[in-house]
Amino acid sequence: MSSIYQALSRQFRSSQSARVMTTALTVVAMLFGLNGCSSYTTPGAGVQLTQLADADINELMAKQPAAKFPARIAFTRVQASGYSAYGTESYGNGAFSVVTSREMENEAEFMKLGQMEGVAGVAPLNRILLPAQLFSIKDLRLAAARLQTDMLLVYTFDTSFHVGSQHFAPLNAIALGFLENKEISVTTTASAALFDVRTEFLYGVAESTAQQSGMSSVWSEESEVDDLRKKAEQAAFKSLVPEMAKTWQRLVKQYQVKPPLAAAPQ
Repeated sequence: MSSIYQALSRQFRSSQSARVMTTALTVVAMLFGLNGCSSYTTPGAGVQLTQLADADINELMAKQPAAKFPARIAFTRVQASGYSAYGTESYGNGAFSVVTSREMENEAEFMKLGQMEGVAGVAPLNRILLPAQLFSIKDLRLAAARLQTDMLLVYTFDTSFHVGSQHFAPLNAIALGFLENKEISVTTTASAALFDVRTEFLYGVAESTAQQSGMSSVWSEESEVDDLRKKAEQAAFKSLVPEMAKTWQRLVKQYQVKPPLAAAPQ
């Protein structure tokens, strides 16, 4: 009789525990639903552009400019291998990847580059020209050569997120529903480098940084967080264009060979 009572007691306690656990899980699920359990994954990293080129000092010093003026310029955006952001994917694997969609870049900015002195035209690299495996700047130079261009403009975005004093590295998840009322800042540094397609000679670099901020209390959807990223990257690229124009003016002055003056008639 005692053993039967003990068995029934254990069964009752077990069923009670199950009911308590079920109730607790239901409450947790309700809290997640009320607070919004969605999360935002920060975008992938940028690329150190100078690391794409040859690192041997003697070979670097031996490279010489070979572009003809007015020059035709191919351009492309590179990011870390496997890069992804909200709604944006990259192409290629290896040391880096290429983003062929231009959501952050205004076409008017590229038109400004195409209208600079000494520029014959600008053209984007698309994935049809690119190999699936990307290991160095040579892979991009080969694609630019197929377009019969003289120079290659490579740029990248390095975007970071801060929630209060906490920094979120690339590919970190930010839980949207449980953030306190803190300021969120998104900082983007846009970097660009201009290479000679024929020789890999580095003509110059440019860089610009932009920041956007908002309050975490208003974030409930991934798209709202990503709007802040887009604004930061768009602003960084817009301010990068004048910096690239300054770099271009210096190199045109240094490398463009001007035709000799015509001899005065006798």
